[in-house]
Amino acid sequence: MAVLRLVSDDDALDAYSQAVTYVAERLSPSVANLRVRRGGGSGVVVTADGYMLTSAHVVDRSRGGQASFADGRELPFEVVGRDPLSDLAVIRAAEGGLVAAQLGDAERLRVGQLVVAIGNPHGFAGSVTAGVVSALGRALPAQAGAASRLIENVIQTDAALNPGNSGGALADSRGSVVGINTAVAGVGLGLAVPINEATRRIVGALMTEGKFRRAYLGAALGARPLPPRVARALGRRGCVEIVDVVAGRPADRAGLRAGDLIVALDRTPVEDVTALQRLMTGDLVGVPVTLTIARDARIVDLELVADEL
Repeated sequence: MAVLRLVSDDDALDAYSQAVTYVAERLSPSVANLRVRRGGGSGVVVTADGYMLTSAHVVDRSRGGQASFADGRELPFEVVGRDPLSDLAVIRAAEGGLVAAQLGDAERLRVGQLVVAIGNPHGFAGSVTAGVVSALGRALPAQAGAASRLIENVIQTDAALNPGNSGGALADSRGSVVGINTAVAGVGLGLAVPINEATRRIVGALMTEGKFRRAYLGAALGARPLPPRVARALGRRGCVEIVDVVAGRPADRAGLRAGDLIVALDRTPVEDVTALQRLMTGDLVGVPVTLTIARDARIVDLELVADEL
């Protein structure tokens, strides 16, 4: 005689499904559909009193908009601060009592790890997709006016992202937000700005000051290998070449010229453009620092006073 076995909901879900379901249930109340005058996207609640993270390009130059939540609430929000060079922005909803997401640490991610994206693609609120971390350490170009830089350590995922996902959460299997979805680079190729020590500093500055300060050199830069003699003397291979200098700007005032090779800033080695960008923080603005260069196979120290970007 056959025995009919009733299958519980938990039994019907395999481990993968349980992980995705857990993240969706935990994070969906914290992800909002954002609408601004020229478009929209997604946002992630990071404090119960209404502060939210999104992509800078979602809010663009808007001062505010409307946020819709899974519980049916529609709240106006204002833009607190935006940083196009990291594609991050902080906004604040008009009332508290929101469910804050837990921020994780993207530095702990591994290629192949499960990640879940939650956002509002094409306006479909609370959409959930899942995939894996396809690659780590990607760089994404960003621009604000004439200024440009590379967003470092971008997360690449095959979790499906579509227009409207920007500003939404990329979470690990514990439901911790490890990235803010920023771009769709192709089918099965999504990118997210990581949540790490560097971006936490940016978010903190946006919340308190409305902007993130960076130092400005005033030169076009490129990565290149050091000449063999200099490489042997320094014990490393790479440097940053001055390709061009903007007249009257910090590099010009310091005496830099095209062809100079930057090897250190304030005695910290510089081997590529990304390393130099990482050092050009707001703390350097208006403060004399030592810029070490290689010029005609000689090591030269120059005094640099950076402007604010």
